[in-house]
Amino acid sequence: MTRMTAFTHGALRFDVVDAGPADADTTVLLLHGFPQTSASWAPVAARLHDAGLRTLAPDQRGYSPGARPAGRRAYRIEHLVDDAAALIESSGAGSVHVVGHDWGAVVAWALAAHRPELVRTVTGVSVPHPAAFLRAMYAGPQLPHSWYMGAFQLPRLPELLLGDERRFAAILRRTGATRDHAARDAAALAGHVTGPLNWYRALPFAAPGYTRRPVQRPALQVWSDGDGFITRAAVENNERFVLAPHRLAVLPGISHWIPDEAPDELAELVLEHVGERARD
Repeated sequence: MTRMTAFTHGALRFDVVDAGPADADTTVLLLHGFPQTSASWAPVAARLHDAGLRTLAPDQRGYSPGARPAGRRAYRIEHLVDDAAALIESSGAGSVHVVGHDWGAVVAWALAAHRPELVRTVTGVSVPHPAAFLRAMYAGPQLPHSWYMGAFQLPRLPELLLGDERRFAAILRRTGATRDHAARDAAALAGHVTGPLNWYRALPFAAPGYTRRPVQRPALQVWSDGDGFITRAAVENNERFVLAPHRLAVLPGISHWIPDEAPDELAELVLEHVGERARD
């Protein structure tokens, strides 16, 4: 197997970390969220490799140096899903087990819903199916926890706030990130925070109904009760939008940053989920 270091989708070129046993017959796609990169998956990926799995961890649109298009509309969820599909098709894996954290979970749920032939199982970490999230926003307690999504719609001001690396790292520490992880993520986005912010700014331009399609693949939702961004009500809505076996796993005492803070627990949950389906 030839290792991938990059893949293309149209005119864009994405960096990707392709690792694990060369003879692995099971591939896990790991999709990062905001404001992180593929580096956030390294501890989880190492544990999956030890279990014999291949992992693909891309730096997504707005994060890879060769994939930073201008304009909000270039970051619509449809494009993010198509990027992930292009990676799977380029990898030779056929179909994969997809795991996404934060915004990566949104892409994972939508990928499973719209390109089910590419997905064997789906695991959403922290963030539920977007339709479940919206239900909790409009008919539950989620809205006050998501105020920043509205703030990110403002022009220039978020760039001024988050463009200062030390300030950005301090903000991340207040959300539960460790000093080292906060510094890592703030440094990775230094000088190019607009692309990642455009994931939020593109939300009003999603195709009508695109994020409401249910998933028909076995699903695992992992949530932590120390998450200051996602309420339990949001993840408890999740199974309404999964027309397949669904499990909710709750990690006590963990912040939003599950892949960094609880890589062993998360990897074990993923391996259980993947292993169950591998035997089907």
